[in-house]
Amino acid sequence: MNRRNFLLNSIGGLSIPSLLQAQYGITPKAKNVIYIWLSGGISSQETWDSKSNIDSEYRGPFTSIKTKTDGLFFSEKFPLLAGNSDKFSVIRSMTHGQAAHERGTEYLFTGYQPSPALSYPSIGSVISEELGIRNDLPPYITVPTTQNEFANSGFLSGKYNPFSLGSDPAFPSFKVKDLEKSVSQRRRNLLEIADSKFVNSVNSDEVKSMSEFYSQAFRLMDSEKAKAAFQIEQESTKIKELYGKTIAGQRFLMARRLIEAGVRIVKVNFGGWDDHDNIKQSFDIQGPILDQALSGLFIDLKEKGILDETIVIVASENGRTPKINKTNGRDHYPNVFSLIVGGGGIRNGIAYGSSDQLSTSVDESPVKPEDVFATVFQLLGIDGSKQLMTADLRPVSISRGTIIKDLI
Repeated sequence: MNRRNFLLNSIGGLSIPSLLQAQYGITPKAKNVIYIWLSGGISSQETWDSKSNIDSEYRGPFTSIKTKTDGLFFSEKFPLLAGNSDKFSVIRSMTHGQAAHERGTEYLFTGYQPSPALSYPSIGSVISEELGIRNDLPPYITVPTTQNEFANSGFLSGKYNPFSLGSDPAFPSFKVKDLEKSVSQRRRNLLEIADSKFVNSVNSDEVKSMSEFYSQAFRLMDSEKAKAAFQIEQESTKIKELYGKTIAGQRFLMARRLIEAGVRIVKVNFGGWDDHDNIKQSFDIQGPILDQALSGLFIDLKEKGILDETIVIVASENGRTPKINKTNGRDHYPNVFSLIVGGGGIRNGIAYGSSDQLSTSVDESPVKPEDVFATVFQLLGIDGSKQLMTADLRPVSISRGTIIKDLI
């Protein structure tokens, strides 16, 4: 630990949250994060930043509707969210330079521009490392799967990788991987994995972190309280219908159950938004599903009294082009797009920043992914300026972003 971090962690006996409050005047309020990932690059024009008085080749196939938030208009495909926009805020001025899916995903998962020299840890892994285990549950879980390497621990120890359900809670056959196996079976599996690692690697630290990761998972599997968190069938019909008996609805409901049980951060994927062709058909099908599932999540969190301690992020790797293309879709466009964030100390009911009239660029208050992460870390009581060490002892700050003070 360097001198600066030693002082931050120990001076005057103050806790990190107290020091952060003293430094920034912001009291950490959040305990949990639900990160909803709309993979593919969802269109802002067809969702949270709809434009009305422009030509249809820019506006797209849908009309705009008012929300509860002054000056904020959604696509007509999202009436339920429009009626609950007082429970979250929309950043309409997101921007970065990564048009490729992989690079945009890495940026939105880690808060760092992609680099060939270093694999950065995901936001989930950082939260796992900083806040640790609660209630015998893994601090970081992905639903239904981890999906890609950018959700992993990067240069941090492998023990901060996410625990993946390995099964989809939306299906009747849902079972968490290995949950029903006996302790002896799981130990045999661990030994087999460890043996293969020893054969294929001379890195004993890698084997140690892998062992710690699986040991943690085994504690989960042997805890009846923890097992109960995965029993989505225990939810009432009313709650299931609030979210919608769909893939998105049941995944989002599972995320709420896990957060309520003690998981620090749950990352949920609901993809299929790479709409190069026939964007109208895509949103006619998926729009109402997302509308019900996401509005249901905010309503449920609010009614249960845990929205104030749970940050919800709804993001995608980039936006879509201002103009409809020749196949009636939109192509990748990172210059300006939108992101939803709410709860956990976020000032809800705000339309932050803006795009220009044709959604070609940021008009006001540009925001980059690292700024969103810096704000989230602050609300969780994590010092974004703290330096984590890579394997070659290179110090890397948790975040290089600027806290969005108008949102907290």
